[in-house]
Amino acid sequence: MIGATDIKRGEILDLDGAPWEVVEVAVQTPSARGASLLVKIKARNLRTGQTLARTLRGSETVPTADREKRSVQYLYRQDEEFVFMDQASFEQFALSAEMLGDATGYLTDGLELRSLIYNGEVLTVELPVTVELRVVDTAPPLKGATAQAQLKPARLETGIEILVPPYLETGERVKVDTRDGRFVERAK
Repeated sequence: MIGATDIKRGEILDLDGAPWEVVEVAVQTPSARGASLLVKIKARNLRTGQTLARTLRGSETVPTADREKRSVQYLYRQDEEFVFMDQASFEQFALSAEMLGDATGYLTDGLELRSLIYNGEVLTVELPVTVELRVVDTAPPLKGATAQAQLKPARLETGIEILVPPYLETGERVKVDTRDGRFVERAK
């Protein structure tokens, strides 16, 4: 159990027998005397992707999900499923593209991640904050670009497109932030 005021973004709650990940938390302090603190949460069901908005009183408690995180490695893609291997038991499991969502655009062979397990069922994987990907297609480098920051589109090896600085060329490796799909830096 966790107190409503202790709930943070990323917390996994057990609501109505299902795992929900908190995606937004807002604390509201009413101005009326005697009114209690309110905690407004938005959560996403880790099984169905459905969203939920709920308002809790500051004194309420909510059950946390019985979960476990394990190190896994991405192996390969087979049709619309992505195959992973548990690093401890060497067991393989597959997750659908629908379950992974936007994470599919950052998966490369051998990438090490963490899986989220709820009641023995693998629900999803957590990406590292940044990943290194190779640029497979972009416009040639721009000579004499102005002092103002200009960006150009680039397609990466996994098929996603991001905006990169004008000096980057096809074939270079870049670091990409997995939270928002933003270019971070040229990989060393």
